[in-house]
Amino acid sequence: MAILIVDDDPVQCRLLEAMLQKSGYETVVLDNGDAALTLLGGADGARIDCVILDLVMPNLDGLGVLARLRQAGINVPVIVQTAHGGIDNVVSAMRAGAIDFVVKPVGVERLQVSLRNALNTSALEGELARIKHSRSGTLGFNDIITKSPAMAAVLRMAEKAATSTIPVLVSGESGVGKELIARAIHGSGERRAKPFIAVNCGAMPENLVESILFGHEKGSFTGATERHVGKFVEASGGTLFLDEVGELPAAAQVKLLRAIQEGEVEPVGARKAIKVDVRIVSATNRDLIADVKAGRFREDLFYRLHVFPITVPPLRERPADIPALTRHFLARFAAEEGKRIRLITPEALRVLAAFHWPGNIRQLENTLFRAVVLAEGDTIGLAEFPQVSAQVQVSDHGATPDHAGEPLVPDFEQPVALPDPFADHPAAAAAEAMAPTAAADALPLLDGAGEVRPLEELEAELIRYAITHYRGQMSEVARRLQIGRSTLYRKLEALGLNTEREEADSEGVATERQPLKIA
Repeated sequence: MAILIVDDDPVQCRLLEAMLQKSGYETVVLDNGDAALTLLGGADGARIDCVILDLVMPNLDGLGVLARLRQAGINVPVIVQTAHGGIDNVVSAMRAGAIDFVVKPVGVERLQVSLRNALNTSALEGELARIKHSRSGTLGFNDIITKSPAMAAVLRMAEKAATSTIPVLVSGESGVGKELIARAIHGSGERRAKPFIAVNCGAMPENLVESILFGHEKGSFTGATERHVGKFVEASGGTLFLDEVGELPAAAQVKLLRAIQEGEVEPVGARKAIKVDVRIVSATNRDLIADVKAGRFREDLFYRLHVFPITVPPLRERPADIPALTRHFLARFAAEEGKRIRLITPEALRVLAAFHWPGNIRQLENTLFRAVVLAEGDTIGLAEFPQVSAQVQVSDHGATPDHAGEPLVPDFEQPVALPDPFADHPAAAAAEAMAPTAAADALPLLDGAGEVRPLEELEAELIRYAITHYRGQMSEVARRLQIGRSTLYRKLEALGLNTEREEADSEGVATERQPLKIA
């Protein structure tokens, strides 16, 4: 996961870069707004997951960058930071499209919350936008989640197809997203304001194929109590997507060929043909060339459909897509199920990346849905993937698929899905140095003599445990204890807990109240 830092202050850049890289993020550092716009608008812009943007810079400032991003339709989440935290600056930045606002020098805890919320919100907004675009027929190529070079080549081909009405045949295994490609072609072309009608040719009863595709007149056969216009007429002016077109019976293939050649359909029982203007995009998971040779598919229809072929690679051949897809699905399902899923462990991600995925993206989606339902905490680990992990051998050097001949996948060392980016910050180590003497569910109320322990002593122990449990995130500790943060610090001082923090500091452990030192 890549974070772009845009700041003309080299000290601030080094500070942010060190914190992010320590948590396993890839960082890109630029010192001006023009360079940031060039990067985000180019081919490398797709790999940037979030931007930390300085508001005050020479030449093009942060507000100018936000305005240009909005004009270009680039929807990467932006966290604005500045040394001037006036309310006017906050309002201006939010109106310009920033997702959050922090004041320099930003604390570890504050940036942690901002970054996590930005990534989560981005994933949810992206899913909502995709649903909206899909329903309105305006789904575009920017709505397709991919980081794979192989898929980038596929999308370039599809973008070329979208500029014309050429018939397209999308081939690939079940679950790779063939219909998504078809919808993006329609949503990016001149017909996007017209209907997109999808038909699963393999799910239609053989005796009703002609009626469903071409329509029928009332009374034309037993059960035809109403007139039906058919999918071709419904899609007139727009796009007709024939999914699994290789499953069509021979009789329907003849009529389909005529409809494509003549631009007209003849409903069952009708006396005359109906003119239609339909763009055909078809898809198949079969080898149609082999079916043509075997006589199962008409050769002349094959050449009518196979004008512009696009092949979508299976998920196992593009492991670079798995982290992005995982984060996307986890954010969506966590929101739907009302769960707070914050990250997926590196071990679990390695297993997902190494699995064969015979069902491709559809299987990954269902697997992650089940994992969210099974999760009892805020972390997804190997325990939530029992069926997948049973088929993958995990070693210290990554996960190895159990299918002979497959290439090894990249080794993931840090969480990438809904991450808690500063979990390894020294503030967490300081909290561990203040470990409580009792477990959360076994806080002793009596002392060794059988007497009730003093309230002050119980309160000190509870605060110790809360600091450890929330890894030194003092705002979270205060919120969970239902007290103000300033009150929490006063209690720490009154109970003598600050002494323990200072002892931890003297041993070289930095706390969140200290600035992070750059070596």
